Amino acid sequence: MFVIVDDREIVTAGYASAFEREGYAALELKPAELVDWLEIASPADLQAVEGFLLGVSPYRPAFPTQIKTRCPDAPVFALDDRSCLETTLQMFAAGADDVLRKPVHVREILARVGVYRRRVSQDDKGVASGDIEVFFDGRDPIVFKEVMELPRRERRILEYLVKNKGRRVTKSQIFNAVYGVMNEGVDECVVESHISKLRKKLRMRLGYDAIESTRYIGYMLKQPDRVVANAPNAELRSSTPAKTERVNIRAVALA
Repeated sequence: MFVIVDDREIVTAGYASAFEREGYAALELKPAELVDWLEIASPADLQAVEGFLLGVSPYRPAFPTQIKTRCPDAPVFALDDRSCLETTLQMFAAGADDVLRKPVHVREILARVGVYRRRVSQDDKGVASGDIEVFFDGRDPIVFKEVMELPRRERRILEYLVKNKGRRVTKSQIFNAVYGVMNEGVDECVVESHISKLRKKLRMRLGYDAIESTRYIGYMLKQPDRVVANAPNAELRSSTPAKTERVNIRAVALA
């Protein structure tokens, strides 16, 4: 989810619609509402934020520090109507991660978020979890060294799980990240359907179930018990040694 902050509804609504077309949820706020939202938002809502877009406002220089206090992992982008060296330097000094001049396509913003994620993770490529690598810039993930084409919702869920690798996340957290905290037109249970389809596709590619699900607790990416040399034939190989062992034991017994 992206948080778009601007006094002009035409700006927030325009970017929110553009993000939606790319499969990302958005929350539209006015500058006077941002600080209050940061204070009352739940940890789950804050964790769902992929980035902040800050339009021009007299309060804007104070926002990056306030945002980083509550959302230290979310990049902050300042959006300017025109280029101004003084304003750009002021926003960088205030803690903004980037300053962009409008109009800027949301795909460029997504690409910059991907660069930010890679820089934070100190990875020159994408962010990886075992045999799964995601990019956070609209590209499909690489799963077991091959690109896996996914519908945008499933891709976003996988990115969110990789982002939170090693941690269990709830259905509500995933829903907030993919559909947005203010979306009342979609039932939260849709997440279960998306994850079911995603699990099946990952299992076919990897040879093991990559998403661990615990009722009432949530979901988490998991690693295989052992390294799989050739995932598509994993089940066949794993069964062969067991059969051989049974034959050998029987042969010894007969002897």
